[in-house]
Amino acid sequence: QVQLVESGGGLVQTGGSLRVSCAASGGTFSMHCMGWFRQAPGKEREFVSAISRSGGTTYYVDSVKGRFTISRDNAKNTVYLQMNSLKPEDTAVYYCAAGGPFWATTLKVEKGYDYWGQGTQVTVSS
Repeated sequence: QVQLVESGGGLVQTGGSLRVSCAASGGTFSMHCMGWFRQAPGKEREFVSAISRSGGTTYYVDSVKGRFTISRDNAKNTVYLQMNSLKPEDTAVYYCAAGGPFWATTLKVEKGYDYWGQGTQVTVSS
């Protein structure tokens, strides 16, 4: 059983930057591909980014490519999402999730993940 706790959300102005973190416990972090999703008010939760176990392979949704960077520190059992050039449309609750050990296209959808954090709010003001 893996427990995930997100942190680092907050309020930032358009064009600003924020880094959210997700600390894992209760399992072998390095055995899991990790992902970030987000859910804006009134919308379904959507995929944002994913990273392989080693950190060598990543996915991004088109809307964040070039602005967001996912990374992980397996020694610290933590995955990060660095968000730059933030826009009001990035406002959402951001969730991290832990998936299986193998890199696959299912990491772009919720069913590719077994464990979820509680989320952290990111608000971008215009």
